[in-house]
Amino acid sequence: MMFELRPYNHRNNQVVADPFAMMDDFERRFFHDDVFGRDALAVFRTDITDEGDHYLLEADLPGFDKKDIKLDLNGETLTVKAERHSKVEEKKGKYLRCERTYGTYSRQFDVSEINTEQISAKYEDGVLKLVLPKKEKVLPSSRQLTIE
Repeated sequence: MMFELRPYNHRNNQVVADPFAMMDDFERRFFHDDVFGRDALAVFRTDITDEGDHYLLEADLPGFDKKDIKLDLNGETLTVKAERHSKVEEKKGKYLRCERTYGTYSRQFDVSEINTEQISAKYEDGVLKLVLPKKEKVLPSSRQLTIE
């Protein structure tokens, strides 16, 4: 089964309640910091479906140029990285409001159960689609041994 690698969150292991951290978390959730704030695309949205002989990973990456999306395979980890460049510096005095986020956004996925030689990718209409073929399961073989 394929799963996502996520950074370890130390807050989950706190024994003593921290009222300041709790208020910070409440404020972030209340004002939808994960959608509109500084972490807006830090983790872009993905769907992964099991299609029988392969997994289909669909990542929403609207507004990115195909050339700004990179797929890196390092061992059993697949990294999807997208970079959006800021135009604010070019038009500094013209902006009345600038809410769109810019920067580098990435996610990593465990592909230990994937035939990495057969991965295919397609990007259209703001959606990156990866076909991730499953490795064929090798059943343990059995045989009879002769005694000398």
